Parts: sequence; C-alpha cells; structure tokens
Amino acid sequence: MKTIIEPFKIKSVEPIFITTVEERVQIIKDAFYNPFLIPAEKVLIDLLTDSGTSAMSSSQWAGMMIGDESYAGSPSFFRFENTVKDLTNMPFIIPTHQGRAAEKILFSVLGAKGKMVVSNTLFDTTRANVEASGAIGVDLLCPEGKLPNVPSDFKGNLDIEAFKSLIDKNGADNIAICILTVTNNSGGGQPVSMQNIIDVKNICKLNGISFFLDACRFAENCYFIKLREKKYADSSVEQIAKEMFSYADGCTMSAKKDAFANMGGFLALHNEDLSNKCKNLLILTEGFTTYGGLSGRDLEAIAIGLKEVLQEDYLKYRINSIEYLTNKLIKENIPVMQPAGGHAVYLDAKQFLSHIPIEQFPGQVLVTALFIEGGIRAVEIGSLMFGKYDSMNQLIPAQMELVRLAIPRRVYTQSHIDYVAEVIIEVYKKRDALKGLVITSEQPVLRHFTAKLAPVS
Repeated sequence: MKTIIEPFKIKSVEPIFITTVEERVQIIKDAFYNPFLIPAEKVLIDLLTDSGTSAMSSSQWAGMMIGDESYAGSPSFFRFENTVKDLTNMPFIIPTHQGRAAEKILFSVLGAKGKMVVSNTLFDTTRANVEASGAIGVDLLCPEGKLPNVPSDFKGNLDIEAFKSLIDKNGADNIAICILTVTNNSGGGQPVSMQNIIDVKNICKLNGISFFLDACRFAENCYFIKLREKKYADSSVEQIAKEMFSYADGCTMSAKKDAFANMGGFLALHNEDLSNKCKNLLILTEGFTTYGGLSGRDLEAIAIGLKEVLQEDYLKYRINSIEYLTNKLIKENIPVMQPAGGHAVYLDAKQFLSHIPIEQFPGQVLVTALFIEGGIRAVEIGSLMFGKYDSMNQLIPAQMELVRLAIPRRVYTQSHIDYVAEVIIEVYKKRDALKGLVITSEQPVLRHFTAKLAPVS
C-alpha cells in the first residue's frame, strides 16, 4: 500500500485558527521576525519543535490519573525508574524536568575550564550548558554529514579519524566526555550506526574518556539501525536499543521526544560516585531524587511512553511520514536534507536562497517566508542559532544553513503534511523575491530564542 495510515485513532482534537496572508505579515512583524515570539494560537501548522508537543496516548492519560505526588518515595517514581533501568541497564536513574536540566547537572559535574566535550554535533542547549561549565564543545561530524543533498545511510556518525587525531593532538586528559546525539538533531535528524557507536566506545575506553549518549530520539535511531545495518535486520527495536545503551557509561534524555511526554527527562548512569555528585546538584536545583522537578503524573506518562515508542508499527509510520514529505520536495527539486531523517525535514536554506548572503541569515528568511505563505512555524538551524563572532565582530558562520520542520508525534495527519509540502513549493517558486534579515537585538547566549530581527533596508 502506498498510503501511509496512522497506527492510531484520534480521540480528542483541538482547533486550528486560520489566518490570512495579510494578518501573518503583521504577526511576524510584531514578533520581530522570530518564530519563537509568535503566539501559538496564531500558527496553523506548528513545526517549531517535536519536543513536548506529542499527543499522549489514552494509556498515558490513564496512567496520569494514578500519578502519586508524594514528595519522597512516590510509587510513580519507582515505576519510572524500573522502566528506565530495564531499557538502559543503568543502575542509577536521576529524573529531571527536561533534557537540558540533565545536561546542566552532568556538565556542571564533569565539565571544567579548558576541557573539551566531543560530539557528533552538539545541539544548541547542550552546547550552551557545555560552555557554561567552562568547557569547549567540539563537533566531529563525519564528512558525508556535511553534504545535505548527498544521501548516505548514517550521516549522523562521529568522524572516527578526526576523534583519534584530536586525542593525539590534545591528550585524552583534556577531553571531559564524548557524547553522541542519536539521532543527530543539528545534523539533519540523521542516524548514528551501531558500528559507529561501538567504534567511539572503543576509542573512549582505550583512552579513559567517559562515553555518553544524548538519547532523546533513541528509538528512531534504533529503527534506522534495523533498516540499514544488515546485522540487525532480524532484531527487534527493543533489542537494538538495549545493545546501544550497553556501550554507554551513561545517557541524558529529554522524555519530551521519544517518550511522548509533554515534560520530563532523566540522567542515567553506571558510576555510583558520579551519580551521588549529580544527585546532590539535583536536590539543589531540581528537587528530591525521587521526583527531580517532575510531578508523579509526568513520571507515569514517561514510563508508559518509553514502552509505546518501541512499537515497530508506530516507528514504521513515523519514519515513513518524514520520508513522504522529503520525497515530495525532492520531486520538485527543492534542496532538502537527504535521506530523510527521523523526526524532521530539513531544508537547505543556503541553496534554497542562494542569493541571500550568510550574514543576512537565509535560514531565518526562509522560516519567515513559510509562516507568511502558509502559517507554518519552523526553526532555523544555521548561523543565527550557531553562529559566533570573531575578534573583529564579524560573523563566523555555522557549518550548515538549515531550516528544520520538526514533526510532532501523533499530532498531524497526512493532509496536514500535504499542505506543508504545498506551502514549501510555493515559497520556492517565489524565492528570488525574498530579502535578508539583520539582527537588531540579541543576547550573548542562545540568542535565537529571543533575538529581534528586521528586513535589510
């Protein structure tokens, strides 16, 4: 069958409020050309993020009704803890209110001034927490991952030879931690192969470097491994996931992604001494060790979601849906990350808007155009998000200029996705008329969340 059917039925709905082009021109102007500043009810299709925007299942909602809100020793925590232990085989489980809180705690303990944190690609909040600890984030994405329009099976991989060279040049003692993001969000939602995970683990073990996973989209990554690594074709996604976690010393996770929860995350560890240090910081900043800034209701929802996401009918639908939109755009010769990633479609803004200089943020221009044309909210993953300034205050561009359309889980139907494709195609036809943007106000850290921009005069 060619038609993708959702492996679920819709039991509850919420309205989408339709706006006109003229209204959206004023809305984006009032938001200073920043999608983060647009009120949600003024968005038709919200693809800003897949984090915390999933539709929870009837089982999750039912589970929330038995959530126990005891400050200490809640049975909801122990159900959550047992689920995470079963999945990761890590004995020390620390709940946090979301993934970046787990990152903040981990890097506050392991990071230090001048130390390096190595990754395939650090996402924005991860890098910010690394740098807040005084450490330096180093991205070692494989060469094929830097070519958006060239298909390859595992473009999220870490560059093994570059990692070895970094160790030889700087010494293993200067590397605080290596963390692989699975799937690689900033690299186009591309998966990391099990072989790459094993290779990275072996290098870390040989050099005494802690090896962690950023596991917020672990199930999507494992499904790609099942599809693309022959050795795992007959393995279940759950079996693949358990093997993947077996190579890591620990992991961080935002449960707002592959656990379908609207809030929550965790830090899982093997090392008891590290766990105790992290728990001390958890109590100081998040809450007691058996709730960590979460309600019992959230802990129940996460425990159920971590099991639901391993259902292969769901993962097949999820991956095929992203591929469906990607293929529609490829047929129209629209520059898009290939092959399709796990949670989002990534437009190559640098090629899409080749007439706009990088310092005028073509990705942000494209984000703005998508909203005006069709009320679609997306996010720039390029030089607005990741760009730095040199000593002369000149922009150091990001590695790629992408626009991410992150698809919330179990929220939109195929007709919504068809509409998204139509809007992108229409913007592509009008692309030559689009002009650049300049920043009028920005913060020194994570500027893309609150920056104000204006059209180039």
